[in-house]
Amino acid sequence: MSLTENKNKQAAPSEQGVAQTGVSKRGPDEIAQDIAHAILARQLPPGIWLREEALGRMYGVSRTKIRAALLILARDNLVETVPDKGTFVSRPSIREAHEVFAARRLLESEIVRLFVASATEREFAQLEAQIHHERAALGKSVPENIREETLGDFHIKLADLSGNKVLARFVRELVARSSLIAMRFQSSNESSCSSDEHAAFLAICRQGKVQEAVDCMLEHLNRIESSLSLEETPPAPESDLFRALLR
Repeated sequence: MSLTENKNKQAAPSEQGVAQTGVSKRGPDEIAQDIAHAILARQLPPGIWLREEALGRMYGVSRTKIRAALLILARDNLVETVPDKGTFVSRPSIREAHEVFAARRLLESEIVRLFVASATEREFAQLEAQIHHERAALGKSVPENIREETLGDFHIKLADLSGNKVLARFVRELVARSSLIAMRFQSSNESSCSSDEHAAFLAICRQGKVQEAVDCMLEHLNRIESSLSLEETPPAPESDLFRALLR
């Protein structure tokens, strides 16, 4: 199961309360989900070193379990391991940013075709509920990273409703990588604009206009990519792992 599928996780422990909370019983999957959430919520910036010893101490588990968790994260391209140096939150390059959005355009075009061809009223209602959730988040004093994560959920939900589980899994990974890219290159994307575009896209889908819906999605993805400031920047400063993993 992809790390981005489960957001309703237990809170990460305090360093003093590890023994009392029973966190040592956590397996690699749960630890990986904690770290993935912190990455996607922009609490652990690209390039930060994920120290095995510190993570093991925090969770009260062996470094073997931590390494297994980091391997899960590497599978989803959220972290990268550098020989003789350690494991770091992935720091996408400009080339990778372009490649991720190129891949999204290909995959999400097909997902739109599949969705429009078979969508039921119930499925339209699910996407409308997601848009309502987006707009509710816009009206609250929530961090921008949470808003961006909510906007990405629309694309994940659409992929899930397409009926093609393989495509949906790839889109889920690409949306997660897009979040890293937006964090790395300081996206200027306006959340309210994206939500309005989601609503306009869904209205076209309801009319059964397949190619127009595909074109609308492509324009949406192009605008998101063009909002990125694609310039190389220095690595992020050291961050507090413990604070970042607190919920």
